[in-house]
Amino acid sequence: MPELTSTYVDSLAPNAAAIKNGQGLVRKKSFVELHQSENGELLFGKCAGSGKTPYECSVDFIAADIPVFRCTCPSRQFPCKHALGLLYAYTEGQTFTAAPVPEDIASKREKAEKREENKVKQAAEGVEPKPKKVNKSALKKKITAQLEGLDLLEKLVLSFVRGGLSTMDRSAVKTIQEHVKQLGNYYLSGAQIELRRFSNLMFGGKDQEQNYTYAMEQLTRLHAFIKKGRAYLQARSEDPELALDHESTIDEWLGHAWQLSELKEYGLVKEGAELLQLAFYSFNDAARLEFVDMGYWLDLSAEGGGIHRTFNYRPYKAAKLMREEDSYFEVAVVPQLYTYPGEMNARIRYEAVTPRQVQGTDLQRAAAQAHRSYTEAVKKVKNQIKNPLSDKQPVMLLHAATLGVTENGQYVMTDEEGTRLLLEDLPSVPQGTVELLPFLPAAAREDCYILVMFEHNLDQGRLRAQPLTVIKDEEMIRLLY
Repeated sequence: MPELTSTYVDSLAPNAAAIKNGQGLVRKKSFVELHQSENGELLFGKCAGSGKTPYECSVDFIAADIPVFRCTCPSRQFPCKHALGLLYAYTEGQTFTAAPVPEDIASKREKAEKREENKVKQAAEGVEPKPKKVNKSALKKKITAQLEGLDLLEKLVLSFVRGGLSTMDRSAVKTIQEHVKQLGNYYLSGAQIELRRFSNLMFGGKDQEQNYTYAMEQLTRLHAFIKKGRAYLQARSEDPELALDHESTIDEWLGHAWQLSELKEYGLVKEGAELLQLAFYSFNDAARLEFVDMGYWLDLSAEGGGIHRTFNYRPYKAAKLMREEDSYFEVAVVPQLYTYPGEMNARIRYEAVTPRQVQGTDLQRAAAQAHRSYTEAVKKVKNQIKNPLSDKQPVMLLHAATLGVTENGQYVMTDEEGTRLLLEDLPSVPQGTVELLPFLPAAAREDCYILVMFEHNLDQGRLRAQPLTVIKDEEMIRLLY
């Protein structure tokens, strides 16, 4: 069992309200029974609720890095306040009496152990899992519907282009909303999001001229998606056995939700990885109708491991019931690291993690992966954003010989060749960071490493860069977390 601290328990809670309610149960002395197994791997008890019968809750640490929460309450929140309260009671030093593991939990443990034994046995014997059979008729039906949906979307996009964005009024919002709904019927959830994003760009800001610029770029993205998506779907229609495109994001644009088993099938899994989070922030994605928690991580376990992203999506309707991610200040030791298709900053995911303290050598390993030439870095960024379907805010770790201020009072970082990179806040990032640079120690402004997010300013036709994190020697200063 990991060391149980209030901070650790806080990290397991889905939101701040769950923390407050769990701690409230302890203060009110709502737990009528508190027990633990003899080996300490299981905490369980009973908590008084609104009914006559107390809720039975437990937290099972038989797999130390993946606690299993159980409770008889009807809450859809996971973990519920009763399971969290059980952990808070333990961290506060309340007495847990030794008791045998309840029969129902022992039975569930046994079934789980058998499943794991079968997996290990199959792996040892070299037995490959049976490939998933493709239902050709169902796939063809879906592809036909998707192609029809792309035709519908293309007509809408071309009508906007022919008519001109300046002719669009608020009545166009209703038309877009109707098409967004229809695209769901054509299995094009990715297109739904991007069409809704166009509407938000077109009508969501105060600067109408700037709206036109970025809305037009979104139409360009939609048009590129239609062309590439149609060609891809036609190829799959002709050959139903054709593998998914595991190198680009086209399947994701078409609404495919990648399963871990699929990523493993295509070799997009790595055994044993160590990740260092460099930056983190949460934002409201109105196009997805979700809150998004996004972290930027550096893979320390491989030379040139690169910077990746993690996403935690919380739909509006279920946000209160889901755990909100937070900044991670330790090294994440991951048994299996899954990488989604993509280019720079590809999405990663892991199921289990063991934390360890960040050491000076970890920051040295991170610094060793930084780009030292801004010319080469900018070239790589430009190649990324040239692809209409790529991520438009790539992040890179750059070495800065100096971090200073120009005569105009603007912050600029300079590489060893004397090439400058102007730093400014990006409108797409929910929080500014440039205003924090004056508070950096003087020593941290020379021979340092800076995590930078790039974005193409369409109106001015140039790249902009915002600093997110500064690394100097054995210290990491996070400006965004």
